[in-house]
Amino acid sequence: MSFRFPYHETPSESSFNREFNDAEKGQHDTSGMALVPLSKVYASDKANGHLTAFPPTHDANMASATQSTSSFHNYSKSDSSLPILPKQKTTPPPPKKQEPRKSTLFFLWFNTVGQFQYAQDHLGSMVLGNLLFAILMRNELFFRILYMAFIYGLRSWAPLRMKLMAASFLQHVGGVHSGCALSGTAWLVYYIIQILSHRSIREPAVLITGIVTVVFIITSVLSAIPWVRNNHHNIFERYHRFAGWLGLAATWSFVVLSNSYDANSGKDNSNAQSLITTENIWFTIFMTILIALPWVTIRQVPVEVEIPSTKVAVLRFDRGMQQGLLGRIGRSALMEYHAFGIISEGRHSPYHYMVCGVQGDFTKSLVANPPTKIWTRELKFAGIGHASAMFKRGIRVCTGTGIGAALSTCIQSKNWFLIWIGSDQLNTFGSTISRLIHDNIEPDRMILWDTKERGGRPDTMQLLRDTWNNFGAEVIFITSNMKGNDEMMQGCREEGMHAFGTLWDF
Repeated sequence: MSFRFPYHETPSESSFNREFNDAEKGQHDTSGMALVPLSKVYASDKANGHLTAFPPTHDANMASATQSTSSFHNYSKSDSSLPILPKQKTTPPPPKKQEPRKSTLFFLWFNTVGQFQYAQDHLGSMVLGNLLFAILMRNELFFRILYMAFIYGLRSWAPLRMKLMAASFLQHVGGVHSGCALSGTAWLVYYIIQILSHRSIREPAVLITGIVTVVFIITSVLSAIPWVRNNHHNIFERYHRFAGWLGLAATWSFVVLSNSYDANSGKDNSNAQSLITTENIWFTIFMTILIALPWVTIRQVPVEVEIPSTKVAVLRFDRGMQQGLLGRIGRSALMEYHAFGIISEGRHSPYHYMVCGVQGDFTKSLVANPPTKIWTRELKFAGIGHASAMFKRGIRVCTGTGIGAALSTCIQSKNWFLIWIGSDQLNTFGSTISRLIHDNIEPDRMILWDTKERGGRPDTMQLLRDTWNNFGAEVIFITSNMKGNDEMMQGCREEGMHAFGTLWDF
């Protein structure tokens, strides 16, 4: 029985078909089964090179086999005196009665009852609990702690299947973020509808702040629709962030005003003791802390920009980093930030680097007007490559500027093999990247495929297949554009090689 994961891996500002190599993304674990065709005997016409397939037989039996078949055919036509037996009707055995699943029985009971009493009594908690969990799933510090728990908790003893499941979960927490955000928004809309239906016993201020909160939260959610995020990234950044912040401010007003008036008794309840004992206020406090925490770490730091070609900018920062991390940088402290993979020789190294492919307005400005200082969040977040520390041996394959997300894994671990496919690698990416590769990775632990030198792209699956077998890998991490990612993921599925691809949800 094969064990599979659904696959998926920072969006571009124009289209999916461009390379999105500024972050690590997606996942897919697969194992396949090869179908072995039935054997046939072929007779070949050497002159024409034509092959004819037929079942195995012997010349001596050909005539007798033909004669026997012909005799049976004539006998069945001529002899009409044989009795015709009635066709017997066969009744299939009755199907086995299957016991219903417990989850099915629960859903039947739940739908029959028709109410969720806790939710009816605690609508505010349903809203804020979902929104709190959505925010938690995008918090850099929580991410780092989560990765650390899985890596150090599973690395030494867990079977491969369990590690793959853990890596799959880590890569898909973005889905938890989206799901909880949508669920919290739906509960909020329902809550406001309930307030509207009982507006005669509600304070107008509660209704107004509730509606304002709904508007801000829905605006933030709509700005994160994939089409908006991928084609208008700056709009996504600004509206998702600032509408979310305004929604949080409106939530504070909504929670405090809702608690200050008891709709059941119709009395004022505005005292601090009753406020701090409600779960809603604590949900709101933790939401505020989780949102504010990454912004406490923003700094304007010095940066050196190397421009080896018009296609790439290589940024150098002080301080070494762990492998598999990504950093967010921006020209201003509060506007849009862009995520790029971090290259570093280790935590004790004096520098770390980012490879920025020139695509959108931000990366073009790095080449046209190289900065000497840039804003960044000192708290870096973990990408799926960070989970490579869980596995014994693996392959890190990347194309183009994907080297920025992949290289540090192979530099910092001798158990990872690098495959990099790109055009005119030395002239495009410069001497710094070339030095980092050749100073830290042995020749028998890397394949650098320069498509300009070699006259075209390689048979990627053949490279992966051979490396998988020779290196003894147990997992493959892929960083490429959407087309390359899909091709390699599909090939790994067919070959039964466990692979994690690229996600585009940062």
